[in-house]
Amino acid sequence: MPPSADPSVSVTLAEIARIAGVGRAAVSNWRRRHDSFPAPVGGTDTSPQFALSQVEEWLRRQGKLDEVGGRERLWPEFEALGDRDAMGMAIAVTGARLGTAEAGHAGHAAGLLSETAPARLGTADAAVGIPVGISLSDAQRALVERAVSLARKQGAYETFDFLLGRWLDTHVRQIGVTPPPLADLMAEVAELSRDGEAGDVGTVLDPACGTGGLLLAAARRWAGSGSARTPLKILGQDIDPTQAALAAMRILLAGHLPERGDASWEVDVQAGNTLRADPHPGIRADVVLCNPPFNERDWGYEELATDTRWTYGLPPRTESELAWIQHALSRLSPGGTAVLLLPPGVASRRAGRRIRAALLRAGVLRAVVALPPGAAPPHSVALHLWVLRAPSGDGTELGRPVLLIDAADVRTEPSGGTQKTGRAAIDWPLLRKIVVSAVQTGGNGGNLPVGHVSVPLIELLDDEVDLTPARHVPKTTISTDLSLRRSWTRFGTLLHELRDLTATLSALELSTEEPAGQGTVTVGDLVRAGALTLRAGQQPADGAVRTGDAPTDSVPVLTVSDVLAGCGPSSWLPAYEVSAGEAAGTLTVTVPEEVVVVGAYRAFGAWVDTDAPTVLGPQLFVLRVDPTLLDPWFLAGCLRAPANARRAGTHTSTSSRIDVRRLQVLQVSLEEQRRYGETFRQLTAFERSLREAGAVGRELVDGLTNGLSAGRLPRDRR
Repeated sequence: MPPSADPSVSVTLAEIARIAGVGRAAVSNWRRRHDSFPAPVGGTDTSPQFALSQVEEWLRRQGKLDEVGGRERLWPEFEALGDRDAMGMAIAVTGARLGTAEAGHAGHAAGLLSETAPARLGTADAAVGIPVGISLSDAQRALVERAVSLARKQGAYETFDFLLGRWLDTHVRQIGVTPPPLADLMAEVAELSRDGEAGDVGTVLDPACGTGGLLLAAARRWAGSGSARTPLKILGQDIDPTQAALAAMRILLAGHLPERGDASWEVDVQAGNTLRADPHPGIRADVVLCNPPFNERDWGYEELATDTRWTYGLPPRTESELAWIQHALSRLSPGGTAVLLLPPGVASRRAGRRIRAALLRAGVLRAVVALPPGAAPPHSVALHLWVLRAPSGDGTELGRPVLLIDAADVRTEPSGGTQKTGRAAIDWPLLRKIVVSAVQTGGNGGNLPVGHVSVPLIELLDDEVDLTPARHVPKTTISTDLSLRRSWTRFGTLLHELRDLTATLSALELSTEEPAGQGTVTVGDLVRAGALTLRAGQQPADGAVRTGDAPTDSVPVLTVSDVLAGCGPSSWLPAYEVSAGEAAGTLTVTVPEEVVVVGAYRAFGAWVDTDAPTVLGPQLFVLRVDPTLLDPWFLAGCLRAPANARRAGTHTSTSSRIDVRRLQVLQVSLEEQRRYGETFRQLTAFERSLREAGAVGRELVDGLTNGLSAGRLPRDRR
């Protein structure tokens, strides 16, 4: 691929590493060792930006440009288009060009997604309708040509999938995606809920398909399940034309993968408002999979008041999810199954209780599954899966109990990308095993490591009609025992750590005499002397901060509320946004060995940030020391003294603020600072272990109390 013709396209050190197929440390080493390495054209000292064209040329001269980096070299040019839709449509047209080429190899080319007008792309086993005009700029057209050229070498689907993945990562705040493990689970649950008709799926619909994750999972599960004369029909719609186009191309290209074998499907994805203008009014699907938008207010309450889809009652204005549930049921064939991903409030909000009761009486609601937080956006919420079955016409569904599964605690210990935030990751294999086993047995599967129960309708049809699984499902014996064993193991480890630290710290004997010749100096004095720099935390832009499971390259965001909660950062930002914010001066980001100080009296503290980078919010401050003059651990230890906070507080109430510049530090030599600093480090470790031991101890007390109060003390066998 030729180098970028646009010199304005820039890349970070991490992107250079991906282009060259090496680690970031190797790129930093090249930059130090080679005077010819391109100079930064922007960014900051901690996150510099380099011209892509200069980087490519330098890598070629050095023989370090690996062919596998072709897609990585291509992506910065897509990103330079700037506009989300401009990038997305260029990727969609790339997919159309690649799909036509793939179909052409099989002798089935029948059209092309036009770059200037609406069109349809069809093959013998695929038909994609996207009713939007696409007008590309010269830059977009040139980029599409380079992408198509690269795809001929590195694979059509692989190239398109890479570009789509990067586009989604770049715009993760604006676009919610159903994670692949959850999409596969929803398709499997739909199959298992068809009461023995799993091999008879001819049509699958997603009325809010986004970029097509659920449709792709359906295509892979049911391709080839229809008759030879009637291939599987994949139908979708989304209000966002760009996402609809990308979904169509994604599924089309997946149909040309070698592993697809003889399976085939037809694809029809449309752009438009599903509730107001459904393009598939006559369709009766065997399966509906949907992750609809949540908490919409302008979903069409007034104009759709008399719509025939509201068989179970007019959805309240504040209950848009109930409109999506009834839309899904209206598009199912008799006995068809729908699986929807919904917020937990749908199961309990007072405004929706009449419709929930009507769904129960009609026997169409089969199961509600409470998922762990982080299963899908919004990641801070424990979402629910609703499994519904359209009436078959013979009345067999009436009076059936409802399966409730509480899998909200199916998570692993913090690891990988969640380590910085301290949040648990989802154990997807265990979650699948639990849900699938419960659905297969109808709630009679014995001792699973999570609670599930089949609840008679009479117990649900009360004044509240609350379908929240946690309200009805007791904790299982197995889950309680496993939790207790893990807690005892962790508690024992913490006790060992505390014993070692206690032996060291208890040996310290503090002098009773007033130290001679030791004065103090304020942080303000040290700033003026150049011994350290002081920066204040800043509020990220509205809506920029994400919650839930964080990607590997994300940066945690720390707030005063997080410090008060004592659980570490609870939110994060993508790395590319942090780099941009740091370059623009709108974000405060730490580097290793910097000292963080909380400027709020109620949460006052100071520590060395060993997990940098961290984005700091308001009332947090970061101090960067000159290592030839100050030891960071010594500085943090002096600053965090409670007496120091009282002296520097603006007034005596707990809502006061700390004037960080007035905090005082001992004046001792650097060698003495390091001696003090090592002791402060041990004291910090002691405090952390003590706090965690207290939390684990409370878990043990609660677990044992619950077990004993339930009569689970073993019998005396003497």
